Amino acid sequence: LPEHIDERKICNAVAPDKDVDGFHVINVGRMCLDQYSMLPATPWGVWEIIKRTGIPTLGKNVVVAGRSKNVGMPIAMLLHTDGRHERPGGDATVTISHRYTPKEQLKQHTIRADIVVAAAGIPNLITADMIKEGAAVIDVGITRVQDPVTAKPRLVGDVDFEEVKKKASYITPVPGGVGPMTVAMLMKNTIIAAKKLL
Repeated sequence: LPEHIDERKICNAVAPDKDVDGFHVINVGRMCLDQYSMLPATPWGVWEIIKRTGIPTLGKNVVVAGRSKNVGMPIAMLLHTDGRHERPGGDATVTISHRYTPKEQLKQHTIRADIVVAAAGIPNLITADMIKEGAAVIDVGITRVQDPVTAKPRLVGDVDFEEVKKKASYITPVPGGVGPMTVAMLMKNTIIAAKKLL
């Protein structure tokens, strides 16, 4: 959006029951209280990837690299909340970092993590030496860079995919990993909203 437009006002102008993005303050508040709400599509997509692949979360250590209000923080909320509430959570112990967390400090957390979710928007932020053997790695980051060989633009994630995949038990690619799940969850929210209005 242009700088003079307040993103929060725009998000709150959409009725909460039609807010398929899950950005309205009422939906955000309900999510934080472990109540049913329209979940933001990307965090919900990450949650579905973890659940559907059988990656255990109960009591596990998770690092979420990224603290954006629409992606990083909601992912952390979904993973750490109580699994016995109206909107079940992952019951994981979650550490949140951000783009200003020194890399060595970040490594102290990721090296012990069972699950690493990279959503900081920094290409190759997560490298193989930062991941323990068998960790699950979910790459949400997406940055357009110029390919040094072809000189054409290409999309890369926050994870050094080729090296990290040698250690990870599960890893998502960029593109083609979280992106399609985001679209699917957005469509699911749209169907849920439409059914409630009919």
